[in-house]
Amino acid sequence: MKHSVYKFWSFLEKSCTLDTDSPEERRSKVTLVVITGLCSIASVIWGTLYYAIFGPIITTFITYGFTVVLGAALLIYFKTKRFAFLLYVFFLMIFWNPIAMQWSLGGFAASGVLMLWSILAPFSSLMFQDIKKATGWFLAYVMLLLFSLYFDGYVSQWASPISNKISMLFFGMNIIGPSIIIICSMMYFVNAFQKEHERSEKLLLHLTEEREKLADLTALLKRMFGRYLSTEVMKSLIENPSALELGGERRRVTIMMTDLRGFTALSERLEPEQVVQMLNVYFEIMVEVVLKYNGTINEIIGDALLVIFGAPQDMPDRTHRATACAIEMQNAMSQVNEENRVQGLPALEMGIGINETEVIVGNIGSSKRSKYTVVGSGVNMTSRIESYTVGGQILISESVRQEAGEVLRIDAQREVLPKGAEVPLRIYEVGGIAGQYNLALEWKNPALVTLARQIPLRHTVLEGKNVGKKGLEGSVIRLSEKTAVIALDEPLELLTNLKMNIGDVDEKLSTRDFYGKVIERSEEIGHAHVVCFTSVPPEVDAYFQSHRQHAAKSAAR
Repeated sequence: MKHSVYKFWSFLEKSCTLDTDSPEERRSKVTLVVITGLCSIASVIWGTLYYAIFGPIITTFITYGFTVVLGAALLIYFKTKRFAFLLYVFFLMIFWNPIAMQWSLGGFAASGVLMLWSILAPFSSLMFQDIKKATGWFLAYVMLLLFSLYFDGYVSQWASPISNKISMLFFGMNIIGPSIIIICSMMYFVNAFQKEHERSEKLLLHLTEEREKLADLTALLKRMFGRYLSTEVMKSLIENPSALELGGERRRVTIMMTDLRGFTALSERLEPEQVVQMLNVYFEIMVEVVLKYNGTINEIIGDALLVIFGAPQDMPDRTHRATACAIEMQNAMSQVNEENRVQGLPALEMGIGINETEVIVGNIGSSKRSKYTVVGSGVNMTSRIESYTVGGQILISESVRQEAGEVLRIDAQREVLPKGAEVPLRIYEVGGIAGQYNLALEWKNPALVTLARQIPLRHTVLEGKNVGKKGLEGSVIRLSEKTAVIALDEPLELLTNLKMNIGDVDEKLSTRDFYGKVIERSEEIGHAHVVCFTSVPPEVDAYFQSHRQHAAKSAAR
């Protein structure tokens, strides 16, 4: 039985509604069809009963006419699915027809209060329209009820003589009929509402589960990228997860590459635990500065950082941000070295290269393992620019200088020919930035002192990872904590990397390698060059310090 009823309701829903209807529209349409159908069936029963008792009187024809009109309206509705049409016809017929039948039978007593059926008009309006319209129908029903009471004495003269039993039968039928229709309609309406409520609860539960999954995903993203992305970029990724899908796009970005000078040689002299400790201090401070300027840390490669400005979040002022970030990072090296000093670790120096270029940026890899990164020749060029730096220096490309404009303080410029390049590259040394950020490098190189006795040395020219000329002679004639003026046998190109050893000392000291980069040519004597030290072991540093102190005392006499 239950299965049959379910199939009947399913058939009604399929026949009465459109695929585009909402659950509420489906519920309203099926309920109206049910009420209309029940009223049509009731009118057949009432008409047949009236015909059996009174014969072919006007009431019989009114009753059957009601059935014909509602039946035709239902057929038209099934054909056209015009809900407003069926609603209008039903309201008109269910409101006026019972009243007309009651008047034709001779009033309240003779009809058994037949106009009780008219209450279905405001009841249906309450379900299918709104409270305001339902109130209007109810007021019309009350007014018509009062009107019928007032004229009941007049219409009662048309009443046919009937027994008390027939009168009570009419009265009972006119109470039971509307009650059955109302209760059946409400049963379907409430049942449909409960199903919709259950569906809503399931949907709410599903949404809650999805919200929890989203919260877990957000937490995962924060764990994965929180150390490398600023809060603003993190919010952008969380609001737009599609930015993390596999694929890439062509975009202009500013790339910054940092590297610790002489770190490889330095790490060879330290215990692994000390190297890790030193790197943790360095990265803790540097990453904080990068995130402050909304940079995206793309790579941590040993002691180097690859940072992107302008992806995944657009950044119109990316060159300004990158340059200001680089200056603040260089100035923050004093904090890094102060913490290293407290922990008994050596001081560090960092070089930074910046390049503005067009790259492919996006998630690259496979569905199982991918990485948000940048690809393009501009990345390699940034690395080349950084390789020309010495500790405390920031070098930028021509594209960065043009994009940033006049706010940069350029301390020096030169042309270089990077490996693999066909034309020279002009690079610029940045000392500060004006405008919004208004920063300048705080690092200053101590003055060079002229040595009382020159320090002989041997040097080897390094060309990238290859070793060039070996065993060349030279001597240090002036010296500071970070640089030296060295007289060589022959001229060297600017930015040439050198590996050096002190001469005329014991074997233990003479085998200690130290490294530097040619940054200037000096006109003092012969082939003199200014060399910036990039890595100096403690033993050599102590030896140089003693010479500087001796030179300072000699100059003071």
